[in-house]
Amino acid sequence: GGIMLSCVLSLQVLPDRDGKRCMFCVKTSSRTYEMSASDTRQRQEWTLAIQTAIRLQAEGKKSLHKDLKQKRREQREQREQRKAAKEEETQRLKQLQEEKERKLQELELLKEAQRQAEILLQEEEQRRRQQHEEMQRTLEIQLREAEQARASMQAEMVLKEAEAERQRKRILELEAMQERLQEALQQEVKARQDEEAVRYAQARLLAEEEEKLKQLMKLKEEQEEYIIKTQLEKQVLKQEMENKNKCLEEAQKQLEEVRVNRQRVDQDVMAAQRKLRQASTNVKHWNVQMNRLMHPIGPGDKRTNVTGVFAGYQPLLSRRDSSLK
Repeated sequence: GGIMLSCVLSLQVLPDRDGKRCMFCVKTSSRTYEMSASDTRQRQEWTLAIQTAIRLQAEGKKSLHKDLKQKRREQREQREQRKAAKEEETQRLKQLQEEKERKLQELELLKEAQRQAEILLQEEEQRRRQQHEEMQRTLEIQLREAEQARASMQAEMVLKEAEAERQRKRILELEAMQERLQEALQQEVKARQDEEAVRYAQARLLAEEEEKLKQLMKLKEEQEEYIIKTQLEKQVLKQEMENKNKCLEEAQKQLEEVRVNRQRVDQDVMAAQRKLRQASTNVKHWNVQMNRLMHPIGPGDKRTNVTGVFAGYQPLLSRRDSSLK
């Protein structure tokens, strides 16, 4: 049989396997043919021949000899063109040689002019060196002055950094105090949620405490602004910081008073809880007593009267339950 080249999709070289060497495959639209050559050279010749045939068919050519003849003709034309280019290159080299001789003569003249220029350059260099030495002495004087100024500025910066470090420590203390205040606020909110009887009083205390916290935060922000202005107005900032510290201490005192009031209210809440537990105990006791009275009595003439008495107690018990609610 035969394989039509128009049906061939690809040609691939396969690795050796199962004792088979020098394999290649031809893939068509319907099947893949695996073939094995006697050696790698024959495999290369086969694959090259198949690929050349496929290429000629794709280009519409029928004979490989005609294609090779056309290639040889193109190679002869290329050799003739290279030969002509070589002759032109020889002519150009001759012209370049003549140009080189002329350039050498001009180079001699340029060397003479260069020697004259070097003499002038040495004189100019000597004059420039003198100017450079004078400028260097001037720069050394300015450098010493700059070093002195830099030393004074470093000393001033050390003082300012120490002041800034103290202010930063103060800020950290304020932040720690703020965290403690926030924790106290959370505890107060939890206590307000647990005790509904005194929630209005606790809400008022919470509002006062939040207002104090806002004032404290405002004082902290103002203090940070004063820290930024320390580099420009150091003496004025110290006086203002002292005033702010006094205000902060007053705010802390007011906050302590609020805390004392809150503790007092908490004590009232605990007393109310104790009263509520006592009242609950009394209600349970009376309920037990009433349950005992509600047990029926044995058959007799007085049963109706007892029932009437119990009926009179029921409104009293309902009113007592509603008041307890």
